[in-house]
Amino acid sequence: MATADLLVVILDLILRHIPIVYWEQFHFVWYIRLCNIHAVLLYAATDCSVWFTVTFTFDRFVAICCQKLKTKYCSEKTATVILGVVSALSCLKNLFWYFMYTSKYELDNSPWFCNVTDENTDSQLWAVFELLHYTLTPCIPFVLILLLNALTVRHIVVTSRARSRLRAFSSGESPKDAEMVNRRKSIILLFVISGNFILLWSMFMVYSIWNRLWYFLGNVGSINAIVQETGYILQLLSCCTNTCIYAVTQTMFREQLKNVVNYPFMLMCKIIK
Repeated sequence: MATADLLVVILDLILRHIPIVYWEQFHFVWYIRLCNIHAVLLYAATDCSVWFTVTFTFDRFVAICCQKLKTKYCSEKTATVILGVVSALSCLKNLFWYFMYTSKYELDNSPWFCNVTDENTDSQLWAVFELLHYTLTPCIPFVLILLLNALTVRHIVVTSRARSRLRAFSSGESPKDAEMVNRRKSIILLFVISGNFILLWSMFMVYSIWNRLWYFLGNVGSINAIVQETGYILQLLSCCTNTCIYAVTQTMFREQLKNVVNYPFMLMCKIIK
């Protein structure tokens, strides 16, 4: 998730704006199909960022709710296979953008990316593909995350009540249960990451769908450009926050981060000694 989020920040927030803001220095990109390749990589990285959030949610669901499946599913091999499949499907899905865009950047300080001809934007093929694109990312992930969260919460509530009654009956009191504390921490992390994703993607999704309806129907009121800009900002922000959430909440992640920070100083101390 952190790698995919970082790729989105590099490809979208940095590389996408360099040839747009500094258009005088980047006229050479008009003569090569760089923007088409850039578009495929950017949308593939965005899809990976979104669907890795879904796979994380499903992973927590299996770990908490499906104890029999957990031993087979929650393994490094399974994680590698799933991440590889999601990455490959994201790249294949977004190859279509290579043919939909022109080879030229829209050299203007605006949210636009590659230059798009009116012939493409008016075509039914563009409309269908754009609708499928926004349905797969992020509409379906929204539904899956909410469903998995609901099932996970239901399981946590039921098992917590049953476990509390059993422990109270056996010991005559209800001492602190370390297992349930760990589960509560897991569910908090799950809700923070998935809730963060849904909230920060909502405005961009609503604007994209509404803009497409306005373009084809004409009688639907248009949305102010400020909403579009805000939607882009929040979408990019969603690709920065998950890594920070991990750094704050995960004990093992924090330990590894401390080791990375302390390593140069430890190495210097060894050299000095």
